[in-house]
Amino acid sequence: ASLYPTDVVLEVGPGTGNMTVKMLEKVKRVVACEVDVKLAGELQKRVQGTPLANKLEIKIGDVLKSDLPFFDACVANLPYQISSPFVFKLLLHRPFFRCAVLMFQREFALRLVAKPGSPLYCRLSVNTQLLARVDHLMKVGKNNFKPPPKVESSVVRIEPKNPPPPINFQEWDGLLRIVFVRKNKTLAAVFNSTAVKRLLEQNYRIHCSQNNLEIPENFNIGNLIHEILKDTGYSEKRARVMDIDDFIR
Repeated sequence: ASLYPTDVVLEVGPGTGNMTVKMLEKVKRVVACEVDVKLAGELQKRVQGTPLANKLEIKIGDVLKSDLPFFDACVANLPYQISSPFVFKLLLHRPFFRCAVLMFQREFALRLVAKPGSPLYCRLSVNTQLLARVDHLMKVGKNNFKPPPKVESSVVRIEPKNPPPPINFQEWDGLLRIVFVRKNKTLAAVFNSTAVKRLLEQNYRIHCSQNNLEIPENFNIGNLIHEILKDTGYSEKRARVMDIDDFIR
């Protein structure tokens, strides 16, 4: 993680503190978030009475339900079920941090770095790469753990883009949710879905109401979608091969 003596490090899931102790020897402070009270107690005992104790802050609880503190770098070994929400909690955190080095289940890690055309390319890939530079650092075999888990792992480095792209992330993510539900279909087919047209018309009417805009008397959301896709040349494009620039346009 390229840690410096002035760094405050956020560690998620420190366990009994094997990595925590090594980081405490190098950095200014470590804020360790642990959901298991027993493990947190073991970590506290490990540094108690040593010069490292004053550099360690332990927060007990679910990191997804907690406000993140200020930190320069993040180090974590995350369970699969919280991987995606934690990544976006990190990327939307302010003020910006310098980098995060995270261990994930192998398939999840490969989705983060997947490129257009890859079978693993998905909404997660686009959103993460929109907000950050993501690099796959190394594979970690399951035999490196005791007891060994059922899946392989990978270590990923994430560096948030600062400043971030000038977009409304909620609207952006809403678009990706629609097009990646059927990522192999053309955009014309995706947006011709009755459910999608109903959703877009509802959102359009809310937007007009909130901004005091008049809705044309013969308004038809299907015709509007068709015109936009035709004018942009996107009717035959498919989400699975579109890159970030394609989506931004």
